[in-house]
Amino acid sequence: MSAGASGTTTGTADDLLWDGVVTLHGRVEHQLTKAMQRQHGIGLSEYRALCRLSRADDGELRMQELADLIGLNQSSVSRLVARLEAAGLTRRAMCPKDRRGVYTVITEEGRAVQAKAGPTYTATLTEALDATAADPALAALVAALRT
Repeated sequence: MSAGASGTTTGTADDLLWDGVVTLHGRVEHQLTKAMQRQHGIGLSEYRALCRLSRADDGELRMQELADLIGLNQSSVSRLVARLEAAGLTRRAMCPKDRRGVYTVITEEGRAVQAKAGPTYTATLTEALDATAADPALAALVAALRT
C-alpha cells in the first residue's frame, strides 16, 4: 500500500479484496468461537478437528494430516490433540506399518460432541455471514462467496 497526497493509505484492488477477506474471516471466526465455547464447551479448532476426524476413513488421521487440514502447525495440533484426548474425544494410535507414525482417532464420545455441536456451528455460520452481508463494505464479498 502507498500513502496518497492527502496522507491516506490507498491500496490495489487485491489489497482491498484481501482486507475484506481478513475482516470477514475475523468476524465470522469470532462468532463461531463464542458459540462453540458457550454452548458446547469446546474451542473452534477442537470442533474442526472432530469434524475432520469424523469424515476420515476409520475416523483417524495422521497428526500432520490433521494439522494441514485445519491450518495449524505441528506443535499447535499436538496441544490440540492432547486436549481432545484428555476430554475423551480422541485417542492416539500407532501406525501398524510405520511405528513412528502417530494417528489420532475420534472416539464415540467425540462423534457425539461433534454431532451435537454441528447444528450450532451451521446456524452460527449462517447468522455471522448474514450479519456481515449487511455491511455495505463486505456485502459483495459475502455474495460472491455464497454463489
